[in-house]
Amino acid sequence: MADEDRTISRRAALRAAGSIGVGIAFGDREVALQAAQASGPRADLSTVKALVFDVFGTVVDWRNSVAREVAALAKQKGLNVDGAKFADAWRAEYAPSMNRVRRGELPWTRLDDLHRLVLDKLLVDFAIPGLSEGEKVVLNRAWHRLQPWPDVVSGLTRLKKGFIIAPLSNGNIALMTNLARHARLPWDCVLGAELVRHYKPDREVYLSAADFLDLEPADVMMVAAHLGDLRAAKGVGLRTAFVARPLEYGPGRAADSKPDSSVDLAARDFMDLARQLGA
Repeated sequence: MADEDRTISRRAALRAAGSIGVGIAFGDREVALQAAQASGPRADLSTVKALVFDVFGTVVDWRNSVAREVAALAKQKGLNVDGAKFADAWRAEYAPSMNRVRRGELPWTRLDDLHRLVLDKLLVDFAIPGLSEGEKVVLNRAWHRLQPWPDVVSGLTRLKKGFIIAPLSNGNIALMTNLARHARLPWDCVLGAELVRHYKPDREVYLSAADFLDLEPADVMMVAAHLGDLRAAKGVGLRTAFVARPLEYGPGRAADSKPDSSVDLAARDFMDLARQLGA
């Protein structure tokens, strides 16, 4: 197929996705109608050249991955520790620790180092004594060894054929790089908070994606399972795609399950996203 024909084909697919994407993604007419009413007129997605992704929760299953590592360490040490509760407690300090930086209580701090500050406290709270410094370093780097959702590698590989793809995460560059190698994530480059010394949902992070890629904000689509992330991206002019992930936060903390007005496109998973975007 000629390049011109491919472009026309992709744009046609994007226009079609704009009108039927949500219905296909959720397989439910009522949900599709609610989403369409909430979103209003569909955005023209034919200009999208790059997709940037939230990582924790959207690309990787952080909760089960961290829980397994904590449980394995506890078993090795002969301790009775609930790995899932430990993972939840660790993640619960994610936003508060970044807010300490925003308030000036801490200087700019990489996420790896914020994770370590929280970990040191949790080892006391969960009565996990006697870890060597090396063992603490290895445990803290559990965030570098998270497992992707089943659709992710194949979906990203397909999306990469038609778009620039990159993480746009609060994770620091080393974390994102090691995670990509571990999970075989085929990014074209690594973007995110460390490059601009702001954390999402600060506007600087989203705008930096377009700036570093030499694109207009409307040429960049933010992909996330978190509606708050998508609202912030939409607020500075990025296009947005929602992919729901199951039970990301565990019992009692429901993940976002339905699109709202911040969503330009909704998909079941990354393979469905690729299909809808004509990749």
